[in-house]
Amino acid sequence: MIFPNHDESIAMRPPNEAKTVAGIVTVYRKNSHADVILGKILEGYLQDGGAKPALELKTLYVDQVPNEDMSRELAKKHGFRICPTIAVALTLGGKKLAVDGVVIIGEHGNYPDNEKGQKLYPRRAFFEQVAKVFESTGQAVPVFNDKHLAATWDDASWIYEKARKLYVPLFAGSSIPVTWRKPNLILPKDCVLTAAVQLGYGPFEAYGFHALEGLQCMVERRKGGETGVAAVTALQGAAMWDAMKAGRFSQSLLEEALRIAPGRTKGDYRELSAKAKNCSVWLIEYRDGLTAAVAMLNGVSDGGAFCFAGQLKGETELRSTQFYLQDAAPFAHFAQLVRAIESHMRTGHAPYPVERTLFTTGILDAALTSLHQSGKRIETPYLKVTYKPTDWPPADGPIPAGKKP
Repeated sequence: MIFPNHDESIAMRPPNEAKTVAGIVTVYRKNSHADVILGKILEGYLQDGGAKPALELKTLYVDQVPNEDMSRELAKKHGFRICPTIAVALTLGGKKLAVDGVVIIGEHGNYPDNEKGQKLYPRRAFFEQVAKVFESTGQAVPVFNDKHLAATWDDASWIYEKARKLYVPLFAGSSIPVTWRKPNLILPKDCVLTAAVQLGYGPFEAYGFHALEGLQCMVERRKGGETGVAAVTALQGAAMWDAMKAGRFSQSLLEEALRIAPGRTKGDYRELSAKAKNCSVWLIEYRDGLTAAVAMLNGVSDGGAFCFAGQLKGETELRSTQFYLQDAAPFAHFAQLVRAIESHMRTGHAPYPVERTLFTTGILDAALTSLHQSGKRIETPYLKVTYKPTDWPPADGPIPAGKKP
């Protein structure tokens, strides 16, 4: 949906004409999210001058400009305009929108942490300024927000509700749901899922979000769709394995996820986790009775091991897959995300519900709150988020060769 006085000339353009976008980013340096997303708009899906999306980066706002900034040289090369404010990036100083879409990338840069260790990227501040321009012009265009909507549930839900109020087509999320799966597992719609475990690694907030998106793009396909989460508990140390022994999450599913994980460290995962730093298991109690877990096992399974394992009712064989991330340029999994962004910008319809990322943002915030409160169970009545999944597919076919920098 759009404002009634939205510029209809945008929708009436030829279908093969590139849509123009404004990039709103924290920093633009080599291999930053700005580089691996906007760089694919500028230089092709593989950033090699080859096939590219039908999008044009018209303007760019960069919040921080470190010594390794790339944006100024790229502007000279590709002809986009670097703007002093977000408002100028959207309007070029006029009274109407000058772009067909907005890509917000609030990732990387020098920003403070809060007491829970959440990085306070200005994602809400960016969207607030975009929303002000929409209000002043009486127009709205599709917006993509990279990764989680914001650090905290309050900010994320504010963005979501503001977008609904202004009829802004909003899309967000991780590259995990759209990347290659090994094997290419897509759970049937309306399946009866009895349990699920998602394996992850890395910093709890930055990479825990990816793990949650991997889990959610699978479990949302269960019978009835998504109905919300009642509580989240984040455990560490011996409490993780006490919970597993007590049946609070599935040992067999965790071990299945570890079995398929590349880079798995040899040895007993319980002993390895005791020696490692920053291991945690997040117990997620869904409102419909499903219990799932995210196991962030640093020192046990590193090196890009985001793996899902689940069990369907009536099946003895477990369903499992690895979400493959390319650890070298051109980081082709981001090309799959850019394809989804392109669809959103061209149609005004999110390829899959933004509610998924609103939901994972809230679960992540609850998990980090639980960790901050020494494993307290956090009840989440506000996470009564309901939605139905779509069938936007993950990547298929050969994976392009990567090249280490």
